[in-house]
Amino acid sequence: MTRQTVFTLLIIAFVISFFVTPLGDYSKIFLNRVFATSPTIIQPEKRGKITDYDWKLKDQNWKFFNFEEAKGKVAFITFWTSWHMPSQAQLKDVQYLYDTYGDKMKFYVITNEERAPVELFMEEQGYTFPVTYQIIGEPSPISLLKPPGSYLIDKSGSIVIHQNAIADWDNEKVDKLLNQLIAEKPNL
Repeated sequence: MTRQTVFTLLIIAFVISFFVTPLGDYSKIFLNRVFATSPTIIQPEKRGKITDYDWKLKDQNWKFFNFEEAKGKVAFITFWTSWHMPSQAQLKDVQYLYDTYGDKMKFYVITNEERAPVELFMEEQGYTFPVTYQIIGEPSPISLLKPPGSYLIDKSGSIVIHQNAIADWDNEKVDKLLNQLIAEKPNL
């Protein structure tokens, strides 16, 4: 075999590994993270506002609660599923946000999955942020995004970030924004 043939076979094997091996899954998650950009901050004059916080959800213990608890607080909302690779790629940043700001703001890491696969995924990945379960058919004060869609809401209910795709949440721009929003007084 020539060197060219060996090289071609190695490239083919590498490409096939993306589709049929766990290496491919890890590589796809890695590539999603590499190409994620910082979320876009909405200009203050263009921000929508939540007027009704009445939204029933379930916590990680499967107990009902209402989104009203977020009123007057900074809230991070992200939609995810354990089987969706862009969602998986973003969760490392969500964990960073929760570790850094978990005691200063509200986190709603929302899934519409059943508990068992979510709990298994959380345990395997070592994530500790609280999982919120969506109640199918329950009206929401915001548009329910497809995973990995996210919102950042300030204390006054203004939507500061509305991100429809994977984002890089672990960066200086987001840290500066969150520190600013947490320090502000609510204007309800």
